[in-house]
Amino acid sequence: MTRSERRRGVVLVTVLWSIALLSALAMAASVTFRGFTGVMTVDRHRLQADALLTAGLEASAAIIDTLGDMPLREIETTVALSTGSVRTHLEDEGGRIDIGKAPVAVLAAMLQSVGAPPAAANDVARRIVDLRGQVKPADGGTKAATEQPLTDVRQLGQIAGMRPQWLAAITPLTTVYGSETVNPLTAPRAVIAALPGIDRARVEDFLASRRSFPADADRLARLLAPAQQYLAAKPQRVAAVDLTARLADGYLAGARALIVVLPQDREPYRVLVFTPTASGLL
Repeated sequence: MTRSERRRGVVLVTVLWSIALLSALAMAASVTFRGFTGVMTVDRHRLQADALLTAGLEASAAIIDTLGDMPLREIETTVALSTGSVRTHLEDEGGRIDIGKAPVAVLAAMLQSVGAPPAAANDVARRIVDLRGQVKPADGGTKAATEQPLTDVRQLGQIAGMRPQWLAAITPLTTVYGSETVNPLTAPRAVIAALPGIDRARVEDFLASRRSFPADADRLARLLAPAQQYLAAKPQRVAAVDLTARLADGYLAGARALIVVLPQDREPYRVLVFTPTASGLL
């Protein structure tokens, strides 16, 4: 083989290696671009879904503000925007049993309503009250209890004697943003049924009367005489909001929030808790 032929061979190999390298780079760039496009799509979905969820919170706060002194009882509404829609479900936290403030009798009755034996229910209820006194303020102060001594119903899982099934069953009935009493104008059926001394017949009579006299707190409280001392109608301040956002292309996102609407506040509403739920394309 002549020198010229060897040179042409080296050039040919170099060219072939260059072509292979360029092909590999092109393929890598293609994969990277497709990945980048996918990321951009996900981010766009999230941004649009977040905007819809925020719109749902804004609409919920407006509903609460519009109600004024009227009770907030399980209101559902849908807000439609150009990018999709968001469905909201509102409930008054004041209609639930506050584990951080309710008396022992109410806590024990609630536990019995979900299957706890009377002796165990009374024992666990007393331990809940003891736990409230042991919780220290967030600022590290020395006061034994705060305005909101418990921040999550899951904290009750650390109490001796509390069974997981009881904790799961009382979770929908409880709050940490209520008061020592329950609002009879907004309390769900299960909460009314969990109050001390309330049987099924009294629950049904109460609910029928509430449909006819939805704002007559005194009349309704008298119908629940055994538990009347644990009831008080107060203006709603904290509401639970369940949100489901749906984009035009089928992407879904959900969240559960607790918002507070205070009179003469510089903010239209404040978000106390915001917990995203599952999201993705249908």
